[in-house]
Amino acid sequence: MTTGVVLMTYGAPRDEADLPRYLTAVRGGREPADELVVEMRRRYALIGGSPLVRITHAQAASLEAELGEGHVAAAGMRYSDPSIEDAVRGLVERGADQLVGICMSPQWSARLMGGYADALNDAASRAGVPATIAPPWHTESAFIASTAERVREALRDASKDSAILLTAHSLPRRVYDAEPGYIAQLRETAELVAYVAGLERARWHWAYQSAGHTQEDWLRPDLKELFPSLAAQGAREVLVVPVQFLADHLEVLYDLDIAAAEEAGAAGLRYRRVAMPNTQPAFIRALARIARGSVPVGVRAG
Repeated sequence: MTTGVVLMTYGAPRDEADLPRYLTAVRGGREPADELVVEMRRRYALIGGSPLVRITHAQAASLEAELGEGHVAAAGMRYSDPSIEDAVRGLVERGADQLVGICMSPQWSARLMGGYADALNDAASRAGVPATIAPPWHTESAFIASTAERVREALRDASKDSAILLTAHSLPRRVYDAEPGYIAQLRETAELVAYVAGLERARWHWAYQSAGHTQEDWLRPDLKELFPSLAAQGAREVLVVPVQFLADHLEVLYDLDIAAAEEAGAAGLRYRRVAMPNTQPAFIRALARIARGSVPVGVRAG
């Protein structure tokens, strides 16, 4: 059998003109206020547009090469082109007779990510092939090891007075209250990465980032809130380690490298960030393990 692997993420606006449509889709059909469109247009302009779709295509191509014969792979977006249905159709045309969907977040929330599973299953049903979703892979040893290695690489050039912030995307508290297990997965990933990277517990801290533009209560602390106290405790540098993001995109290139970096500087801290996985060979090997392990026993390709 030939297994088609769909790497699924949320996508990005095609260009400035596509931004209102994209924001409306992300917001569940609610049109964004003009002020939000203006602000997001400013942010995308500062980073030169999101590279997320391009990088996910590259990840899929690297994954297909790593998996080898009996496998094909493609990228599918939830809120932009190419859609998950586009990816499924293309894989079936290339010979896939079973599908594995990998949500490009190691942690799983039915509330936040169930739409990916629905889109994959709907597209697979229309194409007449079976599909399965990879289970949460936030503790996958190859993924943890590849992340920890990037931390160790960053620390080779770090000063001894650096503080390390492991981060994840903030959520409205109502989402946490409904599904606290998702936050537990995020924390478990952070703790495993810190352990494998050999970080002393007193040296690293947990924080959130990228809180949304709403009036409701979001999970804290935001990483920027920690900068003054870290500086007061003697830190002169901060190293940020996102444990949830798998590619460069707006929440990394703007929220961290521009907004957080500016506030770190204002607090007297040098700012650094570990590289995103993108197409790092060790990360692609981890994805391959996840893809192979997600195919039902007895019908595995290769």
